[in-house]
Amino acid sequence: MVDSVVGNESLLAEHFRETRRQIRGLLFKIWGGGFLLVLIGCAIAWFYVQPAPPRRIVMATGPSDGVYFQFGTAYAEYLQDHGITLDLRTTAGSVENYRLLEDDNEIDLAIVQGGAAPEELVQSSHIESLASLYFEPVWVFYRGKEPVVDLRDLQSKRIAIGREDSGTKAIASLLLSENGVVDSDNHELIKVGGREAMLRLLNDEIDVAIFVMSADSPIIRKLIETDGIQLLDFERHDAYTRIHPFLTSVVLERGVIDLEQDLPREDIHLIAPAANLVANESLHDALIPLIMRTTHDMHRPKASLFDPGRLPSMEFVEFPVNPSARRYFDEGPPFLQRYLPFWVASAIDRGKILLLPAITLLLPLFRIAPPLYRWRIRSRIYRWYEVLRGIESDLRSDARHERIRAHAKTLAEMEGELDDLQSVPLSYMEEFYNLRLHVEFVERRVQRSIGSVTDDALQQGDTKDESLQNVPLAGETDEDVGEQGDAVKQLEFDKRDGDESNNNESNGQPSDLDQLAAKPDAND
Repeated sequence: MVDSVVGNESLLAEHFRETRRQIRGLLFKIWGGGFLLVLIGCAIAWFYVQPAPPRRIVMATGPSDGVYFQFGTAYAEYLQDHGITLDLRTTAGSVENYRLLEDDNEIDLAIVQGGAAPEELVQSSHIESLASLYFEPVWVFYRGKEPVVDLRDLQSKRIAIGREDSGTKAIASLLLSENGVVDSDNHELIKVGGREAMLRLLNDEIDVAIFVMSADSPIIRKLIETDGIQLLDFERHDAYTRIHPFLTSVVLERGVIDLEQDLPREDIHLIAPAANLVANESLHDALIPLIMRTTHDMHRPKASLFDPGRLPSMEFVEFPVNPSARRYFDEGPPFLQRYLPFWVASAIDRGKILLLPAITLLLPLFRIAPPLYRWRIRSRIYRWYEVLRGIESDLRSDARHERIRAHAKTLAEMEGELDDLQSVPLSYMEEFYNLRLHVEFVERRVQRSIGSVTDDALQQGDTKDESLQNVPLAGETDEDVGEQGDAVKQLEFDKRDGDESNNNESNGQPSDLDQLAAKPDAND
């Protein structure tokens, strides 16, 4: 056992080399199983991680000459800077946008007019509101010089109520029907809108044109500046807002359109729904904060003629608000998206679920790793005590001389190896010096055993076992052993010579020294 231990590479030296590589040892030897468990846990948790957000989404806007399309184009440019492609789908208007959201899985977003949702879609579970963007008043322009303050005064008129499936047609039809103005022989409801309705009104082809759009539209400015075209002042504006919560009473102040021409020339009361941004419920949640930031950057800084700073908000939404959009209004942008690029923040946010299995498995590992590491290192040192214990067992059992000599050689090699060590971690100095003390202790016992065997051999005159006399002690060389053998032989010779002298004296014969003293000098 001892010879096999000595023949192998030093366990102690291997221990200190391992100490210098303790980080790699911790990762691949001590914590290897733990990290494997963490990887398995993360792989299982990955199934519950939301997939990465898509890089392409589609939004339904409205006619290519409408304000919704213009805002959609601005959104697309903003999102493109963050790596998201926004494709725009032109439609007839808000009603078609709602239907596409409900029936077409490719449509993710839509800008719609408040109050334009079809009755059957109001309770839809597939549509969510993101924000109310801005006010877009109901503009009722008519030809004539006499002021009109009530929709009931539009009897027997040719009225453009907007395109089919547009939000303008939906709200115009609602308001006219509530005031008793319906399609009949007395008046005609014409389904045209936008630029076409403006041209027909200017060309005297119709008497009234109803628009629902932003005050910034060039159509509105053109009609206000045109002589002979009047804008209806809603005298019962408060009544409309009480009946329809999606409507808000707003005032177009005198001169706000053109100060030089003083347009309009008096304050005009209008009623206004809010343009809303709605989404399909399948839209990736990670995109919602980015879209919300887009709408805020597009609409909040923009000067508004009606209640500036009030929108965007959740005030006039008609569908359940998306939870991510609500958090954005309550808390602002997510923390990571404030400081990191969108895709980096999204990856980190989606990976949060992986922290749970990692922390659960790594925390116990961090607690048991230090004592386990100390045990592994100390076990390398304690293996040498097995060698020392074997040597002491042989000393107590009167082992053969050859075995004792092998023990002496083993101890000499151990002590030499300890002397050669230059870098010992301070945390293991106690074990290191304890080992040195115990090696020296056993070494002294081996030396005493060798010395006692030598004395017994001298007393018995046993010179046959020359190998015993040539046993090197710890730290001795072969030259030292040879000199020790010569001294033993001289000691034996002197002893025999002394015995012979004593015998001669006892027999009355002179000793050799006496004979030499009595012999006369040849020179005398």
